[in-house]
Amino acid sequence: MKKIMVLGAGLVGRAMAIDLCRDHEVTSVDIHADALARLAAEHPIRTVTADLGRKEAITSLAAGQDLVIGALPGVMGYRALEAVISAGVNCIDISFFPEDPFGLDGMAKAGGVTVVTDCGVAPGMSNLIIGHHQRSMRIDSFECLVGGLPKKRTWPFEYKAPFSPLDVIEEYLRPARLMENGRIVTKPALSEPELVELEPVGTLEAFNTDGLRTLLTTANIPDMREKTLRYPGHCQLMRILREAGFFSDEPIPVGGAMVSPREVTSRLLLPQWQLGEEEIEFTIMRITLEGEEGGRRLRHIYRLYDTYDPATRTSSMARTTGYTATAAARLVLEGRFVRKGISPPEYLGAEGECFERIMADLGRHSVRYTHEETVL
Repeated sequence: MKKIMVLGAGLVGRAMAIDLCRDHEVTSVDIHADALARLAAEHPIRTVTADLGRKEAITSLAAGQDLVIGALPGVMGYRALEAVISAGVNCIDISFFPEDPFGLDGMAKAGGVTVVTDCGVAPGMSNLIIGHHQRSMRIDSFECLVGGLPKKRTWPFEYKAPFSPLDVIEEYLRPARLMENGRIVTKPALSEPELVELEPVGTLEAFNTDGLRTLLTTANIPDMREKTLRYPGHCQLMRILREAGFFSDEPIPVGGAMVSPREVTSRLLLPQWQLGEEEIEFTIMRITLEGEEGGRRLRHIYRLYDTYDPATRTSSMARTTGYTATAAARLVLEGRFVRKGISPPEYLGAEGECFERIMADLGRHSVRYTHEETVL
């Protein structure tokens, strides 16, 4: 039995702590005591209330653990990971922070620390699949369409999320980096919206977001793009809010006080975007790879459609993101993935056993990816 600490007790952090506590000694850390109390009341999980915005607090808490899993908001993720590495503890991270994770590679290698970053759905499984196929395939194009949505569409946003609106707003602000003809091209987030048909949902809207991340430097694929999926109309509404200044973090004077429009917008959106603990939602993804393999031109398509699990009261986004991370955690804990330094999921995918083990682990949770191969 290993000692594991999960930083963050939101819907995804909670799901990971519950999954791992069956076989390990798990500690969940969060600033919200009420979320921790519910977790401890229902599961054999130790809890610690702490301000995880303080690096020294994280370093102190991580000391003595066998593994730390980072499930914090993106704005906190990089500094938290740096604190864990400084404690000399292996880490799996899903915080999707804006900084380049390879900025911590030298520090992790010097400390003999194994770190797997971006270990969710996308980034995460999309990277893993690329790494797996690049073992035998010269991939020349990659497309990932992915999104998490409520089953019930509610005007005006028709959207809910298991994480902070600030993280979603950050995604809608961060310029999207794509690969076109072997060159990195930057386009605005929310750009190039298009309608796509995806079973079993029907018509959805896809638009550019910055999801390729490490793949831009590790994959060597000439054409790559990732688009986020929403119900039609959401993109235009978000663009209006962005262009009108509602997403700006530049303080403005209001009633004698300086106020951040982004903070106000986030506060207003929270009750409308907050996913209920037993609300039915789904995760949908389609990954398309094309290239040369064994003298043939092939297309590989992976599809995922997963929904809220009423038996465990776990959201689909928590299942598909969290169980990917816990599968990777088991590989590190068992000594099956030992590479030191920063390892995005494509590095795990390049090791055949790791890919198969993660797919099998997800299958145990009924998170299943279908795979279709076509000769072109």
